[in-house]
Amino acid sequence: MEFRPILNALMRNKTGLLLIALQVAITLAIVCNSVFIILQRIEKVNRPSGMDEKALFTITSLGFAPDFDLRGSLRQDLDALRSIPGVIDATTINSVPLSNGGWSEGIATLPESAPEDQRKNTPTSIYIVDDHGVNTLGVHLVAGRNFTADDVSYRSRDDKGTPNSVIVTQALAEQLYPDGNALGKPIYSGLGGKGSSSTIVGIVERLQAPWVGWDKVEHALLVPQYQDGEFDNSARYLIRTDAARRDEIMKEAERKLGEINTGRIVRGLQSVEEVRGESYRQDRAMTIVLTTVIFSLLAVTGLGIVGMVSFWVTRRVKQIGTRRALGARRFDIRRYFMIENVIVVGVGIALGLLLTYGFNLWLMKHYELPRLAWYYAPLGALTVLLLGQLAVFGPATRASRVSPAVATRTV
Repeated sequence: MEFRPILNALMRNKTGLLLIALQVAITLAIVCNSVFIILQRIEKVNRPSGMDEKALFTITSLGFAPDFDLRGSLRQDLDALRSIPGVIDATTINSVPLSNGGWSEGIATLPESAPEDQRKNTPTSIYIVDDHGVNTLGVHLVAGRNFTADDVSYRSRDDKGTPNSVIVTQALAEQLYPDGNALGKPIYSGLGGKGSSSTIVGIVERLQAPWVGWDKVEHALLVPQYQDGEFDNSARYLIRTDAARRDEIMKEAERKLGEINTGRIVRGLQSVEEVRGESYRQDRAMTIVLTTVIFSLLAVTGLGIVGMVSFWVTRRVKQIGTRRALGARRFDIRRYFMIENVIVVGVGIALGLLLTYGFNLWLMKHYELPRLAWYYAPLGALTVLLLGQLAVFGPATRASRVSPAVATRTV
């Protein structure tokens, strides 16, 4: 193997060596961390919400007439919505999952009178629904029971407590009661453990919070209540339909609510799929941008290698011809440049590995990203190495076609 002649030749072209090595190092660091972020974003965007998203839509009613009766309107609207052909169920709800806007509260397993060091508040999102909420959302009840009509009460503006019965997600149940016996256990709502206790009567497999970037996104609490008109005379409805007819039923629901009561505004008609799309728009945009950056960097690095090796081949025509005259085969010439490329790219990879982990530590500190998995750097190094070999193959092949006669005429 001609390592010494290759190293000697590289030492005479230190500028080119350093430029390519630095380009490879920067590319490796950015590509590894970008792929890591992209895969995280894809996992985040595709995680299940627990709902029957394709079949769901939401619509809001805002009463403005002086004699508008929210309580009466709620009953009338829900009966009308549930009577539409193709509607599976409907419920009132204070906020839509995945919408990036909603209610949260701290809940505890012990009352406020318990010692501070024993009582711990667990943050959770709050969904205020009626006894049709579980069926409308399409969530899977894994333990306990659903709400009944007797569980549902009215919630006034100043009401900070919770009713007797609540339903929690499995993730929240495990957080509150790690021993796995959350069903039938009490919770105390309100920040600091204030408020009366409620009993966990059901556990659903999954339901995400409204805030898609929240680290407690799997924490959700269903409360069986109607919002009283003291709030603002508004009501948000969530409707579950035959997924194939959803868009058609959305228009019918908007028309029907508008006809029932003219003393209000009907607005906010939106499918839950659209809600998800808006909430994850930034994540998708970041994925597209980073993917573009990755391919651009790889293309620029590959072209840089092609240009530099082509330049070196042009400068070494006489040397190549001499080697060919001394019996070197085309394969030997091609191998020479490909080994040379392995050395140059290898130097870049060594520096790039340091940059990769350094960049990841910076991202962990400033953007709270997790630590880069160990296999990203080796796979990235292998990718860059293969890219270098593909890039050098063309110039190396042209170099192998230099004949001894052409080299002699350059003397």
